[in-house]
Amino acid sequence: MVMFKRFLLVVVLLLWAFAANAAQVVLVFGDSLSAAYGIPADTGWVTLLEQRVRQHKPGYRVINASISGETTSGGRYRIGQALNEHRPAAVILALGANDGLRGLPLDATRANLDAIIAACQKRKIQVLLVGMRLPPNYGSAYTAKFRAIYEQAARRYKIPLLPFLLEGFADQPELFQADGLHPGVAAQPLIMEQVWKHLQPMLTASR
Repeated sequence: MVMFKRFLLVVVLLLWAFAANAAQVVLVFGDSLSAAYGIPADTGWVTLLEQRVRQHKPGYRVINASISGETTSGGRYRIGQALNEHRPAAVILALGANDGLRGLPLDATRANLDAIIAACQKRKIQVLLVGMRLPPNYGSAYTAKFRAIYEQAARRYKIPLLPFLLEGFADQPELFQADGLHPGVAAQPLIMEQVWKHLQPMLTASR
């Protein structure tokens, strides 16, 4: 009887491992806004999204490949390795904020995002593009052109666009950390809900 119980336990563990490996991956590819900078990792919006996906779309799992301080150039450099390692069914691309805050050339940001999206589409991977916006002190011309990069990329590649990761609360300082740039714990469910609203139909379609 003891041996039989052990055998059943092994079978259950193997089935669990197989199911985990068989689940399709949603890869979050972003910067500190997605990497739970300054807050406990389990309170970040990506962790909350993983919980939502697990509840409503059990055939998927979420992996966070975000790096604090990442630029579109860094993302372009590592996208191939990330796709090879995780083999995602969908990618949430949330890069560009650091490009804008550093005043990097807009043409470079555009080219890098294009390259990342193209690498995903070459492998038949769905992409949810997450737009970024800059504070008004960067000037209306620069901020407008920066915002347009995402809108144009979404049209060009025919992919869904979440216009702004911080939509609806960017002007509420109480929801941000002391630096005024990174959302606090209370803001994370708001971000997750926005991302989920755009991601959910993509997961339904890919099944």
